[in-house]
Amino acid sequence: MTVTQDIDIWTLVVNASVVVKVVLVLLIAVSFLSWMFIFQKWFAIRRARRQTEQFEREFWSGNELTALYQGAVTNRHTIGSLERVFEAGFREFAKLRGQRGGSDPSDMVNGARRAMRATFQREMDFLERHLAFLASTGSVSPYVGLFGTVWGIMHAFRSLANVQQATLAQVAPGIAEALVATAIGLFAAIPAVVAYNRYSHDIERLGNRFESFMEEFSNILHRQAVK
Repeated sequence: MTVTQDIDIWTLVVNASVVVKVVLVLLIAVSFLSWMFIFQKWFAIRRARRQTEQFEREFWSGNELTALYQGAVTNRHTIGSLERVFEAGFREFAKLRGQRGGSDPSDMVNGARRAMRATFQREMDFLERHLAFLASTGSVSPYVGLFGTVWGIMHAFRSLANVQQATLAQVAPGIAEALVATAIGLFAAIPAVVAYNRYSHDIERLGNRFESFMEEFSNILHRQAVK
């Protein structure tokens, strides 16, 4: 390998050992999946935030709960997470209230709260989907790249075993090939860590808004139940 070839990253990858190439392919695949999940999660959280703000405006604008519920049922496949929580709670409340002889107000509110809590957990699981992959990518990729680097350096020095006088020109290409694995590992890890921290914070804030709404909505249902 000439000095000019050493600068070419593609040449370094082509001349790397088989183990290093496998590590590079694995890291590139993980990086591709990571970026795909990063964009998917960005759109999902953005849409969830917009739908949450829209439903909160409609809910607190004084509209009838029955009208909001009918709208949620009609557009069940396009509504947001918070509206699904509302739908589940109001449906359970209406069902318990319509039973023969009625139910105790506390039982009706508790039933609605349990229904909302179950829907809340499902919606949070959906929002948190693929976050574990981003966390694993951010924590494991540097070590996988380091493994490829260590293996590549071992391979480079082993090839010099029969050389009587090793020079920097003979050692540098092999070490440069190995260090590419560390660079790719960091390239895969850094965006995943940044995205995981950002999205975890955004989802936590959405979860807090959902929980606050459930408490406020439970109070509204309790006032209606005791009428």
